[in-house]
Amino acid sequence: MRQARILTPEGPVSGRYENGTIHAADGTYEVGVDGRLLPPCDPTALYCVGRNYAETIDQMDYERPAAPDFFIKPPTSLIAHGEAIPEPAWTDELTYAGELVAVIGRRCRGLDPADVPDVVRGYTILNDVDALDQVGRTARKAFDGSAPLGPWIETDLDDPTDVEMETIVSGERRQSATTAQMLFDPFEIVAHLSERFTLRPGDCVAFGSPANPGLIESGDTVSITYEGVGTLENTVVDGEFP
Repeated sequence: MRQARILTPEGPVSGRYENGTIHAADGTYEVGVDGRLLPPCDPTALYCVGRNYAETIDQMDYERPAAPDFFIKPPTSLIAHGEAIPEPAWTDELTYAGELVAVIGRRCRGLDPADVPDVVRGYTILNDVDALDQVGRTARKAFDGSAPLGPWIETDLDDPTDVEMETIVSGERRQSATTAQMLFDPFEIVAHLSERFTLRPGDCVAFGSPANPGLIESGDTVSITYEGVGTLENTVVDGEFP
């Protein structure tokens, strides 16, 4: 099942998504008519793992991590499927990265990897936008608009450890891989983070991007597809986050 959120004049509404319509407890809402899509959850934090594909490590000349290497994006970095990615004036190296994301379904801490499926509500997609020429991960990755997330949460993805993906930028395929190529699988990563943080409902854990994250600029449309989940699409525009 696909779960989505829509912003209506009366406020956010959540429900089952099907063919452009959200079926909520109080009725149905048509996306684009009754409101626009929101990010599919409301996290307290987005925990993002980097350097989780061997090809990316080779491409970027990183050291291979002995444990999941993570950073945190704040909720203010979120934008929804279809919203514009702002190209800040202070960077000349804006990049994309297509990532699979687990959405936490209940409060948890200290998990074993085998317990992780019981606490995951479902899966969605993140574009980990990065201002590569800035100093430090927070400056590079935590700015407003740097976390397109969506379009919905897929609750019926049986096995996140072998999912094919691709990223298309303005009609050109830039990434093609499978989550089987991860150094640390999704269950290991969520368990690792739960040893350090209390995970809350709606929190997101992104599992890293395969090789070939590259530059994007104003006018580029980035489409990230994970098989069995969906496609997240956003276009880059000039200007600051509104």
